[in-house]
Amino acid sequence: MGYIGSGKTSLIKAILKRLGMGKKVAVIAGDLTTTIDAERIEAEGARVIQVNTGKECHLDAHLVRQALKRMKLDGMKLLFIENVGNLICPGEFPLGAHKRLVVTSVTEGPYTLMKHPYIFREADVIVLNKIDLARAMKVSPSQLEKDAQKINPHAPFIKANALKGIGIPKVIDALGLES
Repeated sequence: MGYIGSGKTSLIKAILKRLGMGKKVAVIAGDLTTTIDAERIEAEGARVIQVNTGKECHLDAHLVRQALKRMKLDGMKLLFIENVGNLICPGEFPLGAHKRLVVTSVTEGPYTLMKHPYIFREADVIVLNKIDLARAMKVSPSQLEKDAQKINPHAPFIKANALKGIGIPKVIDALGLES
């Protein structure tokens, strides 16, 4: 889960590259109207089902169930559900996932976690992406980490740059995935 442009798709792609599991990974890609993210993920070799929600700001259990009916799950070792880009609605709708990861980025500003605490409170892992842009954005990753600890002291807070692969091994470890 995470806001539009936070790096959800880039994070999934980086995890897929690192794990090298190809067709043993399935992804349900949620979006309002496009297939852009699904196509980007499919390029990494994963099986992808696109779910367009139209005007809905999140996936729900019914949409996930419908996607699973269309997906061939034989031989699957891992399923990612990439929710629609939003920090408000997705946190309130459990989808049956074993782990809930929320991606935020320094480009979202210094107050994102404090302004949207509910989704971060429900997270098992919090990833701060695009850390290479922190100085330019005048955002303190350390302060965001402190904010995360206040909101959810149990979730690992991982600083990352998904495009460069920074922090990806820590994300894989926090999710309990084998690399």
